[in-house]
Amino acid sequence: MVKAIWNGKIIAESNNTVVVDRKHYFPIEDVRKEYLKDSKTQTICSWKGQASYYDIVVDGKVNDDAAWYYPNPEEKAKKIRSKIAFSFINGVDVIEEN
Repeated sequence: MVKAIWNGKIIAESNNTVVVDRKHYFPIEDVRKEYLKDSKTQTICSWKGQASYYDIVVDGKVNDDAAWYYPNPEEKAKKIRSKIAFSFINGVDVIEEN
């Protein structure tokens, strides 16, 4: 089981993450979408394609651009389609449990 936790709340929890570039990508159905708010931020990865971002909002606190996804990943990254990753740089703890 892998969990993404921020501000004391479990944002995502899954046994089916995909690891790419040392980041766990969670299936969208395993993410608590009530904690996500669309962000206008987008970035480009040379091999994955264009990423879109979410802010994480918990108990009135906002963690800007702390989650991202690739809505239309390049062919090499197709296994992360419909999956969301979280930023440890933004303080999101991604924990692997046995």
